[in-house]
Amino acid sequence: MKIHEYQGKEVIARFGAAVPLGYTAKSAEEAALQAARIPGDIKVGGGVKVCKTPDELKQHAARILANPLITPQTSAEGQRVKTLLIEQGTVIKKELYFSVLVDRESKKPMILASAEGGMDIEEVSEKHPDKIIQETVDPLLGLRNFQALRIAYRMGLDAIDPKLPAKAAKCFMSLYRAFSENDCALLEINPMIINGDNEVVCLDCKMSFDENALYRHPDIEKYRDLDEENAVETEAAKWNLNFIKLDGNIGCMVNGAGLAMATMDIIKYYGGEPANFLDVGGGATAERVEAAFKIITEDPNVKAIFINIFGGIVRCDMIAEGIIEAFKKVNLRVPVVVRLQGNNADKAKTIINGSELKDKLVMIDDITEAAKKSVAFVKG
Repeated sequence: MKIHEYQGKEVIARFGAAVPLGYTAKSAEEAALQAARIPGDIKVGGGVKVCKTPDELKQHAARILANPLITPQTSAEGQRVKTLLIEQGTVIKKELYFSVLVDRESKKPMILASAEGGMDIEEVSEKHPDKIIQETVDPLLGLRNFQALRIAYRMGLDAIDPKLPAKAAKCFMSLYRAFSENDCALLEINPMIINGDNEVVCLDCKMSFDENALYRHPDIEKYRDLDEENAVETEAAKWNLNFIKLDGNIGCMVNGAGLAMATMDIIKYYGGEPANFLDVGGGATAERVEAAFKIITEDPNVKAIFINIFGGIVRCDMIAEGIIEAFKKVNLRVPVVVRLQGNNADKAKTIINGSELKDKLVMIDDITEAAKKSVAFVKG
C-alpha cells in the first residue's frame, strides 16, 4: 500500500525526522489561507511549484487541481490531484538521497544512499555506480549508530560541517525506525537536504507498506486512498484474490503464484499476451471463483480465458461449481479453455460435462495444448 507524500511526512516526523512546515489544502482558496500560516515569502506547492506571492500560489493551485498531473510515475492520462501540500520554502545547500528497502538476496533491510540527491536513483546507479552507498541492516539489531555514521561520512558531509555526520546519522536512524516499526516495503527520501542552517531535512517522502502486515497498523491503514488504487485490484482484494492487471488479451485464472507465473510464461511462449495475473489461492471457494470470473470478464481487452487449476488443497470440483455459477451470471462472449488436474479433477469434469457448459468451453488436460488453444482463439 502506498500513501501520499504529506502522509509519509506525518509518519516520519513522529519518529523524529525533520520535515518542512506545511499544510494541506483541497482548493485554491484554502491553499492561499494555509500559505498565510507559513512564515516567509517563498512557499512550495504540490506539483512542485515555487511561489513568491499569494496570487501566484493561488493560480498554481487552481491549475494543478483543474488538470491531471502527468509525471514519469503516472500513466499518459495522468492522475487527478485532490489534495495539495503547501510548504515553507527552504534554502538548499546540498541534496542527498536516502532509502530503506528489503533486499531479496540477503533477505534483510538495506539502505541505499548517495550524495547525489534530487535525481532518480536508477540514473545515479547507471552514470555514477561508485556513488551509491549500500548498507545491509541486521533486522534483529536494527540500524546501529556506527553504520549510520559510516553512511554520513561516505557521503562527505563532514566536509560541509564537522557536526553534520552526527546530525545525519540521527536522521538516518529515525527513518530506519519508521521503516521497521511500520512494516514498510519502501521508504525513500529524495531529496534529503542540508539547509542553510546545516540541518538535515526530509524535503520529500515516499512510503509503501507490506499489506500483509496492515492489520498491525490500523493508524497506517487509515491513510489508504482507494481513489489512487486500481478499482479492479481493490475489488479483487475484497475476495482475497491476488490480482494484477496487465496489457494482454488472454484472461488467466490460476491457483498458486508459481503456477500463475508459469501459465503466463507459456502463454507468451506460444505468442499470446496475458491480460492479468490472478491467483485464486489454495483456499479458493466457489464464491471466490465466481468473483474472479467476473473480474476477468469486466476487462474489455479479454478475448479468451484460460482457467488452469491444479487441485491440491483446493478441490477441482469446487472450482467447477464456481465456474458454472459464474457462467449463469455473466453474459460471456469469449471462448474459455479449462485445465483441471489433481484433487477431484475427474469429479470436476463430470460436473462440467453434465451441465449446460459442455458446449461453451474447451476442456484440455495438457497445459501446453491448453495454452496453444487459448492463443489460437485470440489469433483465430
